[in-house]
Amino acid sequence: MKTSNVLVLILVLLYMDASTEWPTHTVCKEDNLEIHYKSCDPQQDFAFSIDRCSDVTTHTFNIRGAMILRHNIKELYLKVDLIINGKTVLTYSETLCEPGHSKLVFCGKKKGEHLYYEGPVTLGIKEIPQGDYTIAARLTNEDHVTVACADFTVKNYLDYY
Repeated sequence: MKTSNVLVLILVLLYMDASTEWPTHTVCKEDNLEIHYKSCDPQQDFAFSIDRCSDVTTHTFNIRGAMILRHNIKELYLKVDLIINGKTVLTYSETLCEPGHSKLVFCGKKKGEHLYYEGPVTLGIKEIPQGDYTIAARLTNEDHVTVACADFTVKNYLDYY
């Protein structure tokens, strides 16, 4: 009996180590809008949520995100790609943390610290584009190491008129 338990435990541990994909998480799902995400970092998943799906259609909405840092954040860079039918059609990048100029409260956090953000986010656009598409977001630090990475799948059939 004990040998079979040990064998099952070893198989579970081997399977977990061999798995390189995280599950797809649902951010929100309403009649005409669905948003899902999956971490594209094979070593770490993270938590992300919004208050209500319909809030995304406003200019500013509240989010919550949490993770444990695997790398220090002295400098933090954001790169976002809009991907339609497998092709990148738009790229946006921004420096979020740099010495003497930090836009976020968690700039300067160290490896192993818990990162948690709850608050407003402004997209800078008036309407979420309609259709099915992917938004690939990547945060990297001063060493060009991935701090967090996710692919967001959006299905938007809202009528803005």
